[in-house]
Amino acid sequence: MAFPRPRPARPELPRQRVRTLQCGQGAVRAARFNADGNYCLTCGSDKTLKLWNPHKGTALRTYQGHGYEVLDAAGSFDNSQLCSGSADKTVALWDVTTGQVVRKYRGHAGKVNCVQFNEEATVIVSGSIDSTVRCWDCRSRRPDPVQLLDEAKDGISGVKLSAYEILSGSVDGRVRRYDLRAGQLYSDYIGSPITSVCFTKDGQCVLVASLDSTLRLLDKDTGELLGEYTGHRSTTYRLDCVLSEQDTHVGCASEDGHVYFWDLVEGSLVLSLPVGTGVVQSLAFHPRLPCVLTATQGQVTLWREETFRPEGDPD
Repeated sequence: MAFPRPRPARPELPRQRVRTLQCGQGAVRAARFNADGNYCLTCGSDKTLKLWNPHKGTALRTYQGHGYEVLDAAGSFDNSQLCSGSADKTVALWDVTTGQVVRKYRGHAGKVNCVQFNEEATVIVSGSIDSTVRCWDCRSRRPDPVQLLDEAKDGISGVKLSAYEILSGSVDGRVRRYDLRAGQLYSDYIGSPITSVCFTKDGQCVLVASLDSTLRLLDKDTGELLGEYTGHRSTTYRLDCVLSEQDTHVGCASEDGHVYFWDLVEGSLVLSLPVGTGVVQSLAFHPRLPCVLTATQGQVTLWREETFRPEGDPD
């Protein structure tokens, strides 16, 4: 007789403060893991971008070349390049090793809130306060974007990419999904200015954060509202929302100095993480581990699950 397999344990959430990085960049506007989660980028109000090993607490390189504060950044899949968007209205492509700007893309008429690479890191997608999403070819020398998406009626606050889709959130209260294979645009009206968007790992749903202090989970194909999550405070700032590494929990930064996590299916609040006294300006979940980065003022904190033991610590 075969015994039934034990049910897998519920994934843990990061509750333990492991390390705090004093970034020395003024206010940290964004903290982002790279593709494998071994490194992270921090974007500073002092116009710099920094690369870190957050697990060891070591700063690896500083990137200087923007004329105003850096608002978002992303790493390529092979860790050889970075892209960043700035309040100076430009998008920069960087060589990780040399620290040099490979190319600067000028075309946005306002500050660049968000940037993402496509999977092959051949295209950078940027969203700006000028209400447009622009796609820049990293391989050619052409100065203009290869695609301009200008359907939004107000600033773009977040962009995310899948293999063949561009997801954008706008201050006009709409989530727009561009299906590049089918040449289709799908739009869902939330009714409140959107601050952040992301795909679930399985690609079936979309998570949306907005300024009515609510997170919403939408079915990607039908737009059906699958879940609402409340308890945090989001009324003024552009705050990040995230999904845990196994899509079991949704999380959001808050203006009350906490990060909140809810059970994705049940909708119940399961964790309120006390980060600091000010607004949690940025939040990033590790791609594979129960591990998050939070940014408040000039510092970034790494959080891990309670059972995690840092190297060198006695058990």
